[in-house]
Amino acid sequence: VQLVESGGGLVQAAGSLRLSCAASGFSFSTYAMGWFRQSPGKEREFVAAISWNADSTYYADSVKGRFTISRDNAKNTLTLQMNSLKPEDTAVYYCAARGREGGTVRTIPQLFDYWGQGTQVTVSS
Repeated sequence: VQLVESGGGLVQAAGSLRLSCAASGFSFSTYAMGWFRQSPGKEREFVAAISWNADSTYYADSVKGRFTISRDNAKNTLTLQMNSLKPEDTAVYYCAARGREGGTVRTIPQLFDYWGQGTQVTVSS
C-alpha cells in the first residue's frame, strides 16, 4: 500500500495550492479518503474527507469555503484544492484511507487505515 502526497510548498497568504495524493496497492475506489494536517507541537487534525463515490464531502470549520476535496477513482488520485490560504494553515498535510465499516467517512485520525508520508505547506504572512 502506498499513499504519496505532492504539491506542497511555500506560498504567501491569500494564495493557493493544490495537493495531490497518488494511491496504490489497495482498492482505492471502495475507500473513504481524508486529508489531515499537523503542526509542530499540535495533534494531527482533520481537514477534509470524501466518501468512496464522492457523493459526500466533509470539512473542518476552519477550512470550509476555502478548501475543496475531490477524487478521481479512475486515476486513484485524491486532491485538495486550497484557496485563500492563511498562515495558520501552515502544517504537514497527510492523506489517509479508510476501508473499515464499508469505507464509511470518519474525521478521527485513529479510524483511518493507511497514511502517506505527508507534504509540507508553509503560508507566509
